[in-house]
Amino acid sequence: MMKKRFIDASTILYAILEPIQDLPSNLARMKSNAKQILLRINKGERVLTSVVHLSEIANILEARCSFNEVSSFVTDLLMKDSFEVCDVTKADYQGAAVLAKRYQVGINDSLAKLVMNREKISEIYSFDKHFDNLGVSRITD
Repeated sequence: MMKKRFIDASTILYAILEPIQDLPSNLARMKSNAKQILLRINKGERVLTSVVHLSEIANILEARCSFNEVSSFVTDLLMKDSFEVCDVTKADYQGAAVLAKRYQVGINDSLAKLVMNREKISEIYSFDKHFDNLGVSRITD
């Protein structure tokens, strides 16, 4: 059985957002890889994200899609047994703020690292290179 990985908002967004114009080859490859990751999750590969990262997805989708489309997409994600969402606390965010400053990365990236440590997850699906600064094993395919 494959171990559970954390999934960053970037991976889901790359998979589902349609570009406004033609993508350069490196971004087209990332989009293709993200779609494959999402397919594996749809087939039962287990992933974890936080309520904060799910909110990031919803916020970005709401800027590009109808509320009904976003609601349906989020509901579909939440119905998957393979897609877990964990809560975060004020203390989690305080720790993330400290990490963000120390490693010069975003607070939500730092939050993902803290959640991963708590859940004993060592790999993340993400196209965000800031995770490299946090010593996280980033999976992009």
